[in-house]
Amino acid sequence: MKKILVANRGEIAIRVMQTAKKMGIKTVAVFSAADRNAPHVKFADEAVYIGEAPSSQSYLLGDKIIEVAKALGVDGIHPGYGFLSENANFAEAVEKSGITFIGPKPHAIRIMGSKLGAKDAVKAYNIPMVPGLDEAITDVENAKKVAKEIGFPVLIKASAGGGGKGMRIVEKEADFESQMERAISEATSAFGDGSVFIEKYVASPRHIEIQVMTDSHGNILYLFERECSIQRRHQKVVEEAPSSVLTPEIRKQMGEAAVKVAKACDYLGAGTVEFLLDENKNFYFLEMNTRLQVEHPVTEMITGLDLVEMQIKIARGEAMDIQQEELEIKGHAVELRVYAEDPLNDFAPSVGHLDVYKLPQGKGIRVDNGFEQGMDVPIYYDPMLAKLITYGKTREEAIELMIEAINDYHVEGVSTTLPFGKFVCRHEAFRSGDFDTHFVKKYYDSEKLQLETDTEAEIAAYIALKQYLEDQKILRLPIQ
Repeated sequence: MKKILVANRGEIAIRVMQTAKKMGIKTVAVFSAADRNAPHVKFADEAVYIGEAPSSQSYLLGDKIIEVAKALGVDGIHPGYGFLSENANFAEAVEKSGITFIGPKPHAIRIMGSKLGAKDAVKAYNIPMVPGLDEAITDVENAKKVAKEIGFPVLIKASAGGGGKGMRIVEKEADFESQMERAISEATSAFGDGSVFIEKYVASPRHIEIQVMTDSHGNILYLFERECSIQRRHQKVVEEAPSSVLTPEIRKQMGEAAVKVAKACDYLGAGTVEFLLDENKNFYFLEMNTRLQVEHPVTEMITGLDLVEMQIKIARGEAMDIQQEELEIKGHAVELRVYAEDPLNDFAPSVGHLDVYKLPQGKGIRVDNGFEQGMDVPIYYDPMLAKLITYGKTREEAIELMIEAINDYHVEGVSTTLPFGKFVCRHEAFRSGDFDTHFVKKYYDSEKLQLETDTEAEIAAYIALKQYLEDQKILRLPIQ
């Protein structure tokens, strides 16, 4: 594999290219009109314009991307995450064109792309699942009957979906009908598929995922877990590895369950198996993400492995050169997704011009970044600017370093989730490890954050004024 095209943009495109360059592989970037001067375009060895700003006219044009790859003699296509990364038809078209798709085979993407299909595939492996109906349903009366049998509260979920769309929590029977209709409508609108299923709602869950890696020689590894319970609108914002609540025994059980899930769909490459963990430390299979995850850096930090390098080597047909018993957790890592969103306004997208954009640096600090000062944040794509990752020997050290790094990350022109990240890292529930996916709902208060932000700004202004007056005194001293 001498040349790789990255069918993506922003920080993940740069992240993949960094490893490719380290491996002596040439890189090709694709870009839309909005990304003409973006860092990922400058970083690549070659870059090709593929269309207008909306992703439907650029980054989602699979046929055009393959056409570009063939014209430039590309050997492999890495999809990153989002866009075409979990599109089985694209993976199939890449393989048919004679180019290697750096990811799982199309059949695995198809099986795991449906939450119901995934549950069906893992049934034979005796993997714990949340009690519920494991088939699609659209009949409201039948669905209500099932919900009563399971017992309220229940969760209605879109089979084809993700990102919290088509998902409804129903606390009591009286609300069931309206919530079911909303879930079907939302699922149809977002995914073109209104099928939903019903399962018992786990009241205080933690969201724990296991990173798996599988080669074509029959080797399957689990690279431990990531804790992803700090979420807003069912989407992750803060992640860490390892989880502060897993015992070695539960970690092993979850890891082995994840390996079975990978076997169930004959998986290849990097994948993530997601579980819910209840307050009694019982875990339940949720779904499998058939791609590299946004939060993969925390796994890299605690294992010392380069997941992208492993993906590329596996795609080339190589066997992994490490055994499960050789893997160990070293230290602790925390990641904050730095979104261009306003945490003081219900995390509304904040587009604009990056008047100031300065990244933190130092030992134990990693920034996977896709922007630079002077750029505009486009409205067409996911609003993530970068991922800020900190590493320490202990969880406490990683958290403290995250607070320092947030203080040294300077952004002006758009609002970001940096203040929210600091709020999380300072909060006693997070620091103690006693939290679940309802952290934002339970503890987050935008007014409190505004007060904290104002107080910090006042202190910073006072320090700056004090320093200015001190400097003035020095300047006025007569020359001896």
